[in-house]
Amino acid sequence: MPPALPPLQDIESASRDRETGMGASELHGSLCGWLAGGGGDGPDWLARILADAGVAPVAQDDPLDRLRQASVSQLEDREFGFELLLPGAEASLYQRSGALFDWCRGFVGAFGLAAGPTPPLSAEGQEALADLVRLSAAAPEEGGDEEDEEALAEIEEYVRVAVLLLHGDCALGPRHRGRLN
Repeated sequence: MPPALPPLQDIESASRDRETGMGASELHGSLCGWLAGGGGDGPDWLARILADAGVAPVAQDDPLDRLRQASVSQLEDREFGFELLLPGAEASLYQRSGALFDWCRGFVGAFGLAAGPTPPLSAEGQEALADLVRLSAAAPEEGGDEEDEEALAEIEEYVRVAVLLLHGDCALGPRHRGRLN
């Protein structure tokens, strides 16, 4: 089983301290987009996703380094143990859906940085990326009921599987093809 993600509040604090301009969910989405698009997982990952070479490398054992380690491990997990860093059930539906849309916004931006303009996507990968782009443009709505809670859970699961598919297309696929040649 891959390591668990650090607590959301630890990542919020680390992101705020580094003045990234992103909340924890968007930052995690960006990291995962970078990794899924084939970006490297070195200590300069934060500078890469922020497109700012002046950002200092992430130090070992920093909460952001633990986030990187857990995310890399989860994306590579053969048991599909990948998780999204989102607020827990104690947060309102509005907060949780907003965080999911932020997560997708971060993912799509960093995925594009890493994968480039023509990523090697399967037909399913193209569809998944288009869906993530649509979700990244969505906005949360106030209120909600049990049906909306169920819909959010289904969307979260879809995003999780879409990310694994895109990671397979752009990161795992080329790596495995390289070993065969």
